[in-house]
This record gives sequence, structure tokens and C-alpha cells, in this order.
Amino acid sequence: MNFLAHAYLSGTNPKILTGNFIADFVKGKQALKSFEHDIAKGIELHRLIDEFTDEHPVVKESKIRLRPKYRHYAAVIVDVFYDHFLASNWEQYHHKPLEDFAAGVYRTIHAFDAVVPPGIQQMMPYMISGNWLVNYAKLEGIGRALTGMSRRTPYLSKMDESVEDLRKDYDLYKTEFDIFFPLLKMMCDNWLERFNQTRV
Repeated sequence: MNFLAHAYLSGTNPKILTGNFIADFVKGKQALKSFEHDIAKGIELHRLIDEFTDEHPVVKESKIRLRPKYRHYAAVIVDVFYDHFLASNWEQYHHKPLEDFAAGVYRTIHAFDAVVPPGIQQMMPYMISGNWLVNYAKLEGIGRALTGMSRRTPYLSKMDESVEDLRKDYDLYKTEFDIFFPLLKMMCDNWLERFNQTRV
């Protein structure tokens, strides 16, 4: 899953959200010790989400369809595709408008600027000015996101071409997302409930 899904799956604790949001820029178990407890738990939740997603058979079907052309970049592309389906059907998942939710995420990350890794600090102005979390709802938005990722890869990834694969098999990818995402949400909700019980 990509940035929007990780933020959405974090619940209401801003520190969990921050940890979940920055986790791709935090490497190894030792690094967790440099963060306060709730942010570290957010990083752990992010890793659990990634593991659950990578191993799920429905997600594997999405990746298999892309792998012949995009090889190991297929997983990254599917993450972005799934964020598109979350954004474009947002009213099914959250009571707040997507614009308001996204603005809250940006404010939260800014509030924890002191602990945010440099990579996230460098990225956030571009994310906010381009309003990535909202623009994932449009094919043009994920097209820009995938083109940006393609430029940053050390090898030829062709990720900038993958939005055409989404157009071609749109209903297939959406069906796979619709099957998978409620299962992921249930797993995260259960994790958050256990986490909150430990805080009482």
C-alpha cells in the first residue's frame, strides 16, 4: 500500500500515523529505538501492513499481471493502483472528505518535523504542493506519481507506462482491491484495538 492507505489505516493516534507514514525511510529494528514508543509502534504497523499485503494471494494476482513487463517494480505499481481505488471511492471508507483528511495528514507530519527522516522532509513540500493524497483519485494523478517514481529508480522501470495497464484492466484491479482491502482494514483495526487496550 502507498501513502494514502498507510495514513488511513493508522486510526486516530497522530503518532501512529506519523510512524506509519515515515516507515519506508526507517531501516532495521535498531532504528526503532530512536523514536518514542507510539511512533515506533506506527513503524511496526507499517511493516505489518506491507507483509500482509505482499503475501496476500489476491494482491499476488495483481502483481502477476504486471510482472512480465515491470518485474520487481510490479509490487510498487500495485501499491499505487490500490491507493487510487481508495482515493477514488473515498466516501465508502471515511466520513471526512478526502481533501480534509489529506490536509490533516500533512499537518500531522509537519507537527512531528523534529523526528521525521530527511527523505520525508525533502518530499513533503512536493507532496503538499501537488496534493498527492487527493490527486491519487485521478488517473492523471497516479500517472504523475508513477512517472516521478520512474525517474528516481536507478534502472529502467517503465513505471511511467503502467497507468495504461491500469486503464486496460481497470475493472480487474478494482475487483482485486475490493476483495483485499476490507481484509487488510480488519487486520489493522484488530491491531489498533489491541494497541489501545495496552494503553489503558
